[in-house]
Amino acid sequence: MNKKNLVFLDTETTGNDLEKDRLCQVCYKIGDKIVTKNFKPEIPISIKAMSITHITNKMVENEEKFANSQTKKDLEKTLANNILVAHNAKFDIAMLSSDGVAVERNICTLRLARYLDEQQEIPEYNLQFLRYYYGIEIDVNPHSAEGDVLVLEAIFKHLYVQAKEKFETEDENEIIEKMIKISANPSLIRRFTFGKHQGRLLTDVVAEDRGYLEWLLAQKEKDEDEDWIYSLRYYLG
Repeated sequence: MNKKNLVFLDTETTGNDLEKDRLCQVCYKIGDKIVTKNFKPEIPISIKAMSITHITNKMVENEEKFANSQTKKDLEKTLANNILVAHNAKFDIAMLSSDGVAVERNICTLRLARYLDEQQEIPEYNLQFLRYYYGIEIDVNPHSAEGDVLVLEAIFKHLYVQAKEKFETEDENEIIEKMIKISANPSLIRRFTFGKHQGRLLTDVVAEDRGYLEWLLAQKEKDEDEDWIYSLRYYLG
């Protein structure tokens, strides 16, 4: 596998509930080919989702359902022999899985960015924050799936350079395989980016406020947040 096998993908959905919500837009890029398509979801798009994506129920009321679309068939064939690249890939994979699209291998740029930031110096890891934190200059349409996919691709290229330096190899296949392995496992969160301990290391907080970490673990277990569950269990021993 090499960089020619990468499928950069972004989904827009009716909300953030992995169990309930569904796709309303898919955009993916492989090579120079970009596909963007709206779909009519099984449930209405929430007001919150509309405020973020600017995709309304009226905009998709005459669109076909993703489950029956040619886009789904094409995407299934594309992903069968290639590698999905997404930011917070777990979410996009869950949304695709809800409509029967299997993802065998993936690279999560969120987990990769956190892994490569060994001292957890980056305050936030969302896609657009990383874009500006890394100083990536790219002319894209804001609030669009295609724009997000192009930013995703640019962030991946930045992380690839970092990974090549960290792994001390020029072997493209080896770098890609290591990225896949990192993406397949929960990432260790070292520093709080929210709440009363914002900016502090978890190693310091556990020594003086263990009860807070135990409480937070219970909340994250309800949300099934793999990275936080793994990290809190790690620090709580």
